[in-house]
Amino acid sequence: MSRYAAFVLFLACGIAVQVSHGVEVNVTDSQDKLCLYANLMVNFSVSYETKGNENKTVKMELPNDVTKSASKCDNISSLLKLDFGDGHSFSMNFSMSGKMYQADFITVSYNLSDSSLFPDSLSNETVSVTVKPQITNVGVDTCYSCKSEDVIQADFVNMTLWNVLIQAFVSNGSKSEKITSCKADTPTTPVPPTTHATSTTTAAPVTNSTSTAPPPTTTPTPTLPPPITGNYSIKSGNSTACLLANFGLRIGFRQGEKYQEMNLEPNGTKVSGTCGVNSSELQLTSNTMTVMFTFTNDTAKFRLHALNFTTKMSSGVEFSEGNTNLSLWEAALGSSYMCNKEQNYTITSLLTLYTFNLRVQPFGVAKGVFSTAEECFLDSDLSFLVPIAVGVALSFLIILVLISYLIGRRKSRTGYQSV
Repeated sequence: MSRYAAFVLFLACGIAVQVSHGVEVNVTDSQDKLCLYANLMVNFSVSYETKGNENKTVKMELPNDVTKSASKCDNISSLLKLDFGDGHSFSMNFSMSGKMYQADFITVSYNLSDSSLFPDSLSNETVSVTVKPQITNVGVDTCYSCKSEDVIQADFVNMTLWNVLIQAFVSNGSKSEKITSCKADTPTTPVPPTTHATSTTTAAPVTNSTSTAPPPTTTPTPTLPPPITGNYSIKSGNSTACLLANFGLRIGFRQGEKYQEMNLEPNGTKVSGTCGVNSSELQLTSNTMTVMFTFTNDTAKFRLHALNFTTKMSSGVEFSEGNTNLSLWEAALGSSYMCNKEQNYTITSLLTLYTFNLRVQPFGVAKGVFSTAEECFLDSDLSFLVPIAVGVALSFLIILVLISYLIGRRKSRTGYQSV
């Protein structure tokens, strides 16, 4: 089944009509007025364990025969719940604050006893996975729109949403024509980068290869002292560590014209997350910020795939920024990734990540300790060769130019022989 196949269901007053875009749902209130509108396309990739002790992955999409009976909405909260197949469901919870609303979380439930989708499954349970999407600061009188693909990864489940159009709080029973577009649909204007002074090293910036916009251009605040290195871990059900991370962390972000930086303080930071076969998460929550790291496993290597950062400004306004298309901290499965030198990464045009004394292992942790580390280039013995190689190349170029100049001058002299 093609991931781009278009299935549509128009649900209103119990009548289903085929249209041409995604699954379209209209939820009405007690007075039979429209209170929630949604039109979206969703694909799922689910990993499960078979009776033969193998891990299999199945792909499915939100079909056209969904039901919306559990969906509901009121003045401050809305629930879009779509049930389909043999005990499967997809839901989004929304909440309103003032004149803005956001999606608090997405929950996917899948029934492993459905042998048509999960043949030879070891478990017959219904599994529910909850994640937090990046749908925030949407005006009450507008529709949230995101035509671009949004890949959301969680424990054993990957979701891909696209062609999304949602108004979680509809006023006066009529869908708004105003649009709040997602960041992926909003082009950014590149601006010249500025340098960031550091108090420990002078390593060149290392940027994420998928980022397109440079760091903030406003003058940064005075450099903070190096952050304290924290030791973080996630434990599985048998109390054995399944994810390990040690690092000092600094976040730089821009809101409007103001750029600022803050260090993550390990003392008092709450650690949560999950360990999965294909995806693991580490969430760190302090008094000043929440940072979510999502790691993926592609059977041979792991990498940091997504990072989301949230903080509340002194004005009370929440700042939230993230990137779900990263390729950082890559290392072979069964090993850890290490980089003791300071590094900085441009996550988005508004968000920069700084790491110190970094070491992570999100998969394959044995006996609660790090496996052999794969070092970053800055830590390797070869890093000192770069300036030497540059110097040798420049010297060779100067000599080549000088020889060319002398040869050219000699030829010009021979052209004026006396008669």
